[in-house]
Amino acid sequence: MKVNFGKHAQVAMEYLIIIGFVAIITLPLVIIFQTHSKETTAEITSTQVYQISKRIADSAETVYYLGEPSKLTIKTYFPSDINSISIGSNEIVFRVKTTHGEDEIVVYTPINVTGNLSISQGTHYITIESKGDYVWVSG
Repeated sequence: MKVNFGKHAQVAMEYLIIIGFVAIITLPLVIIFQTHSKETTAEITSTQVYQISKRIADSAETVYYLGEPSKLTIKTYFPSDINSISIGSNEIVFRVKTTHGEDEIVVYTPINVTGNLSISQGTHYITIESKGDYVWVSG
């Protein structure tokens, strides 16, 4: 029985060429997918935070116009990429971590709003209370 090692070497080399070709095609696709996935996640987070701040501003305006004993509690979910929240004067400012650094999401209100919110990820119950000439936001 005669074994032809040249034939086995050719099969192994063809196999390595096919694996290399597949790797060359797959690697860029994985990198593109990862980049696109991170950008999409950042966009979703920014949109969520804008909706949260808009909801707080709208609720604060409602409570302000109803008068001093008025109080409202809203339930919302904070994503993980919130760096800080500041509420003062006539604006609500969320600073959010994105793929390009830090982004500021600002919502203005026609009324004086003040307060403080936790930046921890998860479900939050935000209390919005009229104090006469301003609205207090906490949670």
